[in-house]
Amino acid sequence: MDKTVLANFKRIDMEPFNEAMDLISGKWKMNILFCISEIGTMRYGEIRSTLGNITNRVLSKKLKELEENDLIIRKEYPQIPPKVEYSLAPKGKSLLPILRMICDWGKDNEMFPRKDVK
Repeated sequence: MDKTVLANFKRIDMEPFNEAMDLISGKWKMNILFCISEIGTMRYGEIRSTLGNITNRVLSKKLKELEENDLIIRKEYPQIPPKVEYSLAPKGKSLLPILRMICDWGKDNEMFPRKDVK
């Protein structure tokens, strides 16, 4: 690689990229965001059953992290039994074009044959 290209590369500010990746990285965060973006407002049990093999502990933790980072909104209703709904916050909605592009890229570049979805 040319030294001038390398010198310019070293000046790239990676902090915004790293901060963004910290918000959505991990096995489940993007799945949760994509799920809520496709279905809309969801309750905890709906998210869990849609995602499949996520544990209660992990789902609770990831939802809390997404809420703390202002990507989702948690709305609690004062009733018995308790009712809690999750929806995308404006910051989370701003990720939708990126999530859709990643989904499209995944469809266009399938590495493994898809299982028939019924």
